[in-house]
Amino acid sequence: MKSLKKIAGSVCVLMMAFSAAAQESSKSETSVEKAYLSSVEDVVITELANSSERDNKLVALQYLESAVSEGRATPDMMVALDSLAGEGINSQSRTNGRLMNNYPDIRAKACDLLGQVPSEESKTSLKKIALADNEPMVMTAAIRSLGDIGMNDENDDVVQTIAWANKRNRVLNPTSSMALEVVIAYEKLADKVTDKAAMVQELSAIATDYHYVTPVRQRALALLKKLQSSGK
Repeated sequence: MKSLKKIAGSVCVLMMAFSAAAQESSKSETSVEKAYLSSVEDVVITELANSSERDNKLVALQYLESAVSEGRATPDMMVALDSLAGEGINSQSRTNGRLMNNYPDIRAKACDLLGQVPSEESKTSLKKIALADNEPMVMTAAIRSLGDIGMNDENDDVVQTIAWANKRNRVLNPTSSMALEVVIAYEKLADKVTDKAAMVQELSAIATDYHYVTPVRQRALALLKKLQSSGK
């Protein structure tokens, strides 16, 4: 009887061990499959992003938007986003001297997606775009994303970058939508800024520039007063 109990006990132990091994094997196979699918997706996105066809780049952005929204953006995907954000600016394709890959809508969308993946790399990419791009819609997207990331530099470079980008646009072509994103970004960054001089100066300019619509000027003035109050 004791012998039977021992055998039964041994069988139970073996069955449990087998079951655990089977589950572990299944998990391992699932992990390998996921890794494989992820690497394939990376390759597809990279190829689409590097394609000379605009439609392929749009498809790449669709893949990237899904990956970002699901929290599974990989380093290769971030490289692709950085490339798309600088399409026609950092990388240019010309035929007979004509720029063939100037796609502001693609750059703007890529900037929006970069803002959803907070990192030093994203912040650096967005600062470069805000400074280098000439299209208001792209600059606006870069500024908005810098505010969404909410990361400042030790030398307050993010705040100064935003101020410089808006100042350039303010002089050449004042845009209320961009000015509003500047104010919103500054609202998000205010507590992280050491030297608020650039921020105060740009907010003052927005608050008193009648090229901007009244709600934007009022919001800039409200933040300016808040900053001055906290400074005192």
